[in-house]
Amino acid sequence: MEPDSPERLEGPASDLQAYAVLLRTLNGEFNRIAHMFAHAHDLHATDVHALAAILDASVTDGEPMTPSRLRERLNLTSGAVTACLDRLERAGHISRTRDGADRRVVHLSYNPGARQLARRYFSPLARSTEAARQRFTPEQLETIAEFLRALNRELAGER
Repeated sequence: MEPDSPERLEGPASDLQAYAVLLRTLNGEFNRIAHMFAHAHDLHATDVHALAAILDASVTDGEPMTPSRLRERLNLTSGAVTACLDRLERAGHISRTRDGADRRVVHLSYNPGARQLARRYFSPLARSTEAARQRFTPEQLETIAEFLRALNRELAGER
């Protein structure tokens, strides 16, 4: 067994270092898949992070993503966000629409065809996630979800 393999890190749940390694390993796997998607579709890694933020905005925030919120979320300059959105729009991944009530506000939306493309590409990730979820009870899954929500809140507070 390799020194940093996930199987080796199934030690005490109270071990902070084990959590750190597991989270880095998970993040590394996500990044590997995201980079493969970016390479396969002539995108930058930042573009894939932007697509995820645009997709997730309606779930996490309950409202469409805007360029200024995307800039804050990805910690980019206004120019970098504009370049990223220009690339994504030219490639057909997103659309920009003006808010009906305030024409200064631009909403970003993930185009349905591009969303289907991503769904097909990331289906192995979805299958793996569902296979892992099946190993836990609903109560355990709620605890895991609460841990992830708490960790995300803590990390967001560090910005």
